[in-house]
Amino acid sequence: MIKTRDIILTASFFLVIIATIIYGQALDKQGIPVRLWNWTNLLIMLPLIPLAFLQKKAGLPPFSGDKGIAATLKIPVLAGIVFGLLDVLVIKVLQHPEPYTSLPPFLQPFPYSIFLYTSGALDIELYYRLLPATLFLMASHFVGKGKYRKGIVIFLAVVTSLIEPIMQLPSGNAWLIFYSFITGLAMNGLQFYFLIRSGFLAQLSVRLGHYLIWHILLGIYVQFIELA
Repeated sequence: MIKTRDIILTASFFLVIIATIIYGQALDKQGIPVRLWNWTNLLIMLPLIPLAFLQKKAGLPPFSGDKGIAATLKIPVLAGIVFGLLDVLVIKVLQHPEPYTSLPPFLQPFPYSIFLYTSGALDIELYYRLLPATLFLMASHFVGKGKYRKGIVIFLAVVTSLIEPIMQLPSGNAWLIFYSFITGLAMNGLQFYFLIRSGFLAQLSVRLGHYLIWHILLGIYVQFIELA
């Protein structure tokens, strides 16, 4: 049976998504250029609901973990923050030290950025990791009566760790491509570890910690200091 706090957590995810859609459309009507989510995006996120009920069947921890929320979040968020600080150091400080003259595509106006990048993190973690991991691990119970589960876990760890780094390789210098691939692989691998060990919220929190630094706080700096 799904935990009450997982029901509340899942409902909270959808409240954030709905707020992102309404807020973004309001900014767009004011002529403020932002990346928009629409109601189709909300429909795309609906698999979060049945997946919350399937975690136990897949042999995964519940969405919010087996421990308290604070204990579940602490290390994943800190890990994500470290990856975010690395990106700021390498890409903003070393590669692009001169001030921006406008918000670059990977930054959005604050406080809209909080809603957009939280929703974006949910989208990526749902389709890059949670959905395939849940379905494959549920199937592992029936393949060879579960004796291949360890191999399936390793397969999922490798594949889900490679998807984002490969799909989001930047253009530019070879060293930047290498850096982006290695750090992306490391972060995604760590996220899979947290999914298996502590559940979806822990996995998601790594990305939220990264986005806090790389998209939100860096965006605040550029918007209110560099562009001012």
